[in-house]
Amino acid sequence: MTMPSEIALPEKVRSVHLVAICGTAMGALACMLKEMGYEVTGSDQHVYPPMSDFLRAKGIQIFEGFHTDHLVLRPDLVVVGNAVSRENPEAKAMLSMGLPYCSMPQAINRFAAAGKRQIVITGTHGKTTTSSFIAWLLHCAQMDPSFLIGGILADFNSNYRVGRGNWIVLEGDEYDTAFFDKGAKFFHYTPDVAVLTGIEFDHADIFKDLDAVKQTFGKFMKALPVASKLIAFDADENIAELLPAVNARLVSYGKHPETEWTLGEVRVAPPFTYFRVFHHGQPHGNYRTRMIGQHNLSNLLAGMAVADCLNIDDAVVAHALENFKGVRRRQEVRGIKNDMVVIDDFAHHPTAVRETIQAVKSFYTDRRLVAVFEPRTNSSRRDVFQAVYPTCFDGADLICIRQAPLLEKIPEGHRFSSRRLVDDLNALGKKALFFEDTDAIIEHLRHQAKPGDVLLIMSNGGFDNIHARLLEVL
Repeated sequence: MTMPSEIALPEKVRSVHLVAICGTAMGALACMLKEMGYEVTGSDQHVYPPMSDFLRAKGIQIFEGFHTDHLVLRPDLVVVGNAVSRENPEAKAMLSMGLPYCSMPQAINRFAAAGKRQIVITGTHGKTTTSSFIAWLLHCAQMDPSFLIGGILADFNSNYRVGRGNWIVLEGDEYDTAFFDKGAKFFHYTPDVAVLTGIEFDHADIFKDLDAVKQTFGKFMKALPVASKLIAFDADENIAELLPAVNARLVSYGKHPETEWTLGEVRVAPPFTYFRVFHHGQPHGNYRTRMIGQHNLSNLLAGMAVADCLNIDDAVVAHALENFKGVRRRQEVRGIKNDMVVIDDFAHHPTAVRETIQAVKSFYTDRRLVAVFEPRTNSSRRDVFQAVYPTCFDGADLICIRQAPLLEKIPEGHRFSSRRLVDDLNALGKKALFFEDTDAIIEHLRHQAKPGDVLLIMSNGGFDNIHARLLEVL
């Protein structure tokens, strides 16, 4: 895999059209461009609330479906979303008309990040929470940051912000960029500070194996400028293998005694988690946060290392930690009904499922934990993690597994089996149940859930609005 070559963009841009505008990141980019004074239009195959209403409220015209007519006014630039194929009618028209075009991360780099110093957060897990905390931290330090992140920050009720400060916080994704650029999105950024939370195999639809994933991250790490800083998690052997080739200054955080930033004693006393931090082996301070779980404490620790790089006062850091509300769909309590707590989480990778269950169980120690899982991603619908998932539900008292949706898109012989996962869990002594669809899960829990239960819903998709529907019937 080679590093992507930047497509030359026009010097003067006034109008921008986004193909597949209703994606979370594309919609945020559209809003940023609008706030910066550009004329913005967009199109998408599925234009529906809340994103459609949100964009239109910003004064952005949205076209339903993809059609060559949407480019008749010849915008100065076309931004092409990751899900858009070369056969898309607007992509074909764009090429035949000779219109300037680019990918989403190229547009972010050219417009949103222009003239700003970049903090780029990368890694298989924890990118969104870490990015969100760092953005919140800079805001608390009155640095007026910009950011574009793959989740809705509860503190801002938004996943983007156009600030006047010198810094922009970007979530750096290893997924490919566009049909004309199969390199990772994060190749298009030039960080002053980069964070790497961990490297594991994921995105089985574009990466052949773990070595391919490591190769991509390795190229990113090696390309970091000498004057930049790489804040890397110390307990990941895949990161450690790649560090010798890094030219940037290394700042470590995690678990080892020789690491710069480490966690000490942790105590859970709802609604807070109390924890101690060491810097270069010396006590640095005692803090508290509303976030739960060791993985989230590691994410916050990475943010504290960034704060140190930016010389942010520790009193500001402590305030940011205590008041950080987190990210929507990351251990988000959607509601409580008859003393039954419904929690929404984005977990789908085996590691994320395991860490999320352990975190929630540690916070609700005296309650029954019901884990409800929908394997929906391109990786979780494949059999690559079939043997791993059974080991990831240890903290759950009852496990409800939905049939993986859209299996017809996965080649036969490579499809994940939810039934087999249930059988394997039961063989390990867990209480697990298989369900053909979401309706069946809701009907089962309507009768079987009881006061005191915590219902943890895990999926990277909407899961047929199961959260709100459960709260209606419990």
